[in-house]
Amino acid sequence: MAADLKKGSLVRAIATELEGSVELLASDARIPSYILETNGEILDIKGDYALVRFSRPTPNVWLRLDQLQAAA
Repeated sequence: MAADLKKGSLVRAIATELEGSVELLASDARIPSYILETNGEILDIKGDYALVRFSRPTPNVWLRLDQLQAAA
C-alpha cells in the first residue's frame, strides 16, 4: 500500500502503527484525534517518511509511509 502513496495523495494515519512508535514518542505519547479522524495530504516524501499536512491549523508532521493509508 505504501508504494501507492505519492506527493499529493490524501492519507489517513493508522492508529495501530502509530501506537508506541518513535515518531509519536518524540513529542507526546497521545495520538491527537485529528490525525486519526481527518485526511492529510502528502507534501513531500524522503526515503520511508512522508511530510503530511492535516486540515487543522497545526504544524506539518513527518510520518513513516507504513503508518499511513490512502484515504477512502
